[in-house]
Order: sequence, then C-alpha cells, then structure tokens
Amino acid sequence: MKAFLAVAFGGALGSAGRYWITAQTQAWWGPGFPLGTLVVNALGSTLMGCLYFWMAERGLLTGWWPQLVLVGLLGGFTTFSAFSLDALALMTAGAIGRAALYVGASLLLCLGGVWLGMLSARALAG
Repeated sequence: MKAFLAVAFGGALGSAGRYWITAQTQAWWGPGFPLGTLVVNALGSTLMGCLYFWMAERGLLTGWWPQLVLVGLLGGFTTFSAFSLDALALMTAGAIGRAALYVGASLLLCLGGVWLGMLSARALAG
C-alpha cells in the first residue's frame, strides 16, 4: 500500500510540474511548436537516467522511494501521450516538416538524456 500511495503522490507532483513547465515554456516560446512537451520529456529522461543509476544500480534509496520518484514523479512528469498528440496535431495541420523535427528531436534528446544522465551519475560515483 505504501508503494501505491508513493506512486500516486509522486504522480501528482510530476503532473503539476509538467503542467507548470509546459505552460511557462509555451508562454515564452509561443504557439506553433510543442517546445514545452519537448523540454519536459528531455529533462525527465535525463533525470530518469541519473536517478535510475543512483536508485536501481547503487541502491541508495530503497523501499518505496523508487516508486515515488521513478514511477510516480517522473512517470507523471514525462508524457509520451502528450508527445504523440502534439506530433499528430502538427501532422494534421499540414506541418509535416515541423512534426518530423519534433519527433526526431524528441527521440534524440530523450534517449540521449537517459544515456547522459546514466553516464553522468556513473562518472560522479567514480
């Protein structure tokens, strides 16, 4: 039951954080490209790689902490469904080039973020 509540609490925090960062980024950037979702997914992926190393590989936080942080917080923060909707919206609006740029950038930045996060955490750990 503790793990379930940890995921629920972490998910609420992650979702609220996603909303705030996306709204702030889009207010700054403007409409036309879903930069807010891209920023959230790239940041969340980088954090996922780094925190996965510390929690799963090094076991620094055990018990319900990985569920709270990795599943709840970061699961609620990153949003593949929002990514998919944003990409589809660009495609259906006829912005095929922007859609391709967004999908490509998302894949590169998010996969690269997980890899960079894990490498950084491993390097800091020695």
